[in-house]
Amino acid sequence: MLIMEEKKNTPEFIKPQYFWDVDVENLHLQESERLIIERIFSLGTLDDIKSVIRFYGKEDVINTLMKINYLDPKTLNFVSKMFNKPKTQFKCYTRMQSKSPHWNS
Repeated sequence: MLIMEEKKNTPEFIKPQYFWDVDVENLHLQESERLIIERIFSLGTLDDIKSVIRFYGKEDVINTLMKINYLDPKTLNFVSKMFNKPKTQFKCYTRMQSKSPHWNS
């Protein structure tokens, strides 16, 4: 189990501005993989995104992103294009389509 106990072992993509609601010193890199990938793709730089892909592996990152319940439309479009996957294959897209719109009366 990987726990960030020493600063020298902390991956460069783990930055407090992405994890404001979590104690980054005790963040479990494997147990929190989904949270880390979602935050870096939503908030991180392109260099951070590349580092996450190198750290977790492309296939694990793709599989994780496809199972996330919510990605903002901009991030969804980015990952769809980056990994050449149709938006319809992402869980967050199908969830968005299944929600009924709120109509103002």
